[in-house]
Order: sequence, then structure tokens, then C-alpha cells
Amino acid sequence: MAGVDTLRAAMIEAAEKQLATSTDNDIATRAVCEAVGVTQPVLYRLFGDKRGLLDAVADHGYERYAALKAAQEQTTDPVADLRAGWDGHMAFARENPALYQLMFTPRPWSRSTARDRVFELLEETLVRCAAIGALRVDPPVAARLILSASVGTALDHIASPELFDDPALSHRMRQAVFAHVLTEATAREDADPLREAALRLRAQLDLAGADALEPVETALLRRWLDRITQPGEGSVR
Repeated sequence: MAGVDTLRAAMIEAAEKQLATSTDNDIATRAVCEAVGVTQPVLYRLFGDKRGLLDAVADHGYERYAALKAAQEQTTDPVADLRAGWDGHMAFARENPALYQLMFTPRPWSRSTARDRVFELLEETLVRCAAIGALRVDPPVAARLILSASVGTALDHIASPELFDDPALSHRMRQAVFAHVLTEATAREDADPLREAALRLRAQLDLAGADALEPVETALLRRWLDRITQPGEGSVR
């Protein structure tokens, strides 16, 4: 099994290298096999087909992305960590443009989980923001808005690489979307104290659990909090 894993990793690495130097963001399976010294039936046995190999490259890209996120120092200020995470996302796109496009450009036939797993990493930071009362919408909603904005900005910069030279451009987009999902420390006229308290309590429950409650009681509490934080259509402001 170890030999198979080593061979699989070598083929993913060869495909990623070819993708990085490609002029059309594509790979040739024959060239990948030649680089590793195997025949094409080996590729089909390990990945199914070219699409499966590309999915594996995309998922490997997530592992690299996650490693960079793990190396980013987590502070006691989740909002600051969120801002740093945006900049780290943009840096990853700048340094790995072809891989980034493979990970984030929609491919209808793709089974890669890379984008979903990036979403989950972002949501974890947003739960921390909600726990200190810094979030005005549910973490999944905030994550969807932020990821859409960051991916769109990064893909636009990849299309015009010179845009990466001016970080103020991405920071303006960051400021715009953060202004929609984050709260200020001071009270707002449109604030709903009960809903914001419920958001904080639910986030704290996600982070730390509640040893004093039985599982069925925790589930009931989550249901109540969901009803308070998601009263119906149009609740996202």
C-alpha cells in the first residue's frame, strides 16, 4: 500500500507541475505518466481518468492551503485573524494561480472537496467571531459571502496579475464585505439584542459544548437558538 501511495503522490506532483507551466490550465495524461515512468493504465487504475487526477490535484492543493492556514498564528482577536486570513488567501492565489483556478473555478463534473473544505476553515474562524459578538449574520452565511468575494477578487487578479501589486484593491473588497457581516463594538440602531445574544450563545456552544446538558437538551437548545437567529426569509441584513 505504501508503494501505491508513493506512486499516487508522485503522479499528483507531476500533474501539478505540468499544470503550473501550462498555457491553457490543462494537463496531458501521457506526459504525467512519462514524468513518473509509468504507463497510462496505471493512471486509470489510481485515479479513474484525467478528471479524477485533476480532482486529486485540487484536493492536494487544499492540503497545502490548510497547512498555510495552520501556520498562521491564531491570536485572541478572531476579527484580526479573519483579516489576515483574507490576505493569506490572496497570497495563495498569487503564488499558485493555475492550482487556485483548478480549486475554485466551477467544474460541473468535479468531485473535489477542496472548495468545501476551505469554506469549513473560514467558518471556524467566523464561529470565533460570533462567540465574541462580532458577527451580525450566521457564520455559514458570512462564510459564503466572504468566500465568494475573496474568490472573485483572486480570480480577477489572476486574470490581470499586475493587480496583485496593489493590495489596496483587495482590501477595499475585504472592507466592503466585512462591513456587511461584522458588527461594530458600539450599539447599532438596527441591532436586535436577542438575536445577537443567540448568535453568541450558539457560537459558544459550538466552540465549547455544554457539559451540564444531556445531548437531547443540547439539541433542543440548538433548535431554539436557530429559531431566534433565523426567524424567516429576509433575516439577513
